[in-house]
Amino acid sequence: MDRDEQLALYHRYLELCNQHKFEELGEFVSTDVGGSTEGLAHYIAGCVGVVAAFPDYRWSLQHAFVDRDWLAARLIGTGTHVGSFRGIPPTARVIRTQELALYRFAEGKIAECWGDLHTSVRDELLSGS
Repeated sequence: MDRDEQLALYHRYLELCNQHKFEELGEFVSTDVGGSTEGLAHYIAGCVGVVAAFPDYRWSLQHAFVDRDWLAARLIGTGTHVGSFRGIPPTARVIRTQELALYRFAEGKIAECWGDLHTSVRDELLSGS
């Protein structure tokens, strides 16, 4: 997969995430995805956990860098905290987070994902700002 194909695939993946259609992520994510998570079911569960607490959560791609099979993405996430998240009760706050995610692609799908979304969201909620 060349750089343009990889970026196009990532944009389609991100669009699906922003529609919260996580059950369809198998089109873009390997069943045995590794990295910060292990396996597609766990990957999906992490996404579902975010939108359970932030039903309006959206990811906005700010920058992407592709190097062979790797894609680095700087994302801004926004959402309203209306459900419990990692033991933090709802605050009704609108949060804005920065996330850095690193993906490795193999056979046209995300094979590894390294990200800090849950930590970034938790830290933003605990900051009280």
